Amino acid sequence: MRLVWFSALLLTVIAGAWEQSGSFSISQNGKPVGKADFKLTANQGGGFDSTSTVRVNMQGLNYALSKTEELSPSLGLTHVQLSAIVNGSAVNVVAKPDGAQLLLNISANGRSSTTRLAGHSQAVFLPDFDPGALETLLTLAGKSNNRDLWAIIPKRTGSVDAVRLVTYADEQGTLNGSPISVHHLAATIAGAQTDLFSGPENQLLQAELPQDGFALVRNGFVLTPPRKAPAPPPVPVQPAANAQTPQPQ
Repeated sequence: MRLVWFSALLLTVIAGAWEQSGSFSISQNGKPVGKADFKLTANQGGGFDSTSTVRVNMQGLNYALSKTEELSPSLGLTHVQLSAIVNGSAVNVVAKPDGAQLLLNISANGRSSTTRLAGHSQAVFLPDFDPGALETLLTLAGKSNNRDLWAIIPKRTGSVDAVRLVTYADEQGTLNGSPISVHHLAATIAGAQTDLFSGPENQLLQAELPQDGFALVRNGFVLTPPRKAPAPPPVPVQPAANAQTPQPQ
């Protein structure tokens, strides 16, 4: 009975914390290049519906994405459909569980592929710049103590990679002018790191990709830089005892 009560309580807490939406600006090296938004709501089946849109327009990348996703009550992926335009080429992806595997259908550049990936109960469908996917990852991380997390990468023929999370000390920021405590996680996926900053209820506030200079920042949020101790004054260099003083020529 205690186990049943705890499971019901956990799902109630997830549902309450997960009725969220957010709009974000996307920048590279401090220059605005796009925007993104997401919405997460409970559905009549007891699970969750997630929608995301992304738009990036910069030199070398013209990227537009629309994603709809269905999740189980325990946040497992049950169905996802993605449509995107990448530098003028259409990309369509459909993914859903098929027994113990995940069936991934990708259509791009006039070619179609079907891939079967290993299934995982805590796998997140993770397109580029998708705040809804990062919100899902943060929620699953809080539920599982940062363990046994996986990312489904819808590129080429698709892949699934383990997510390694490292927790750093909390930081501070402001959200719509009010102070907010900020959790800081670093997620390493397929060798690439993403720094994730979230609020007290694991709501995504900011994501940074240091290797590419991209940042995804929730509208109204400002991360307070950590205070650094002043550098110590330089120590005068004493000449060696046997050194000769140079003479003018």
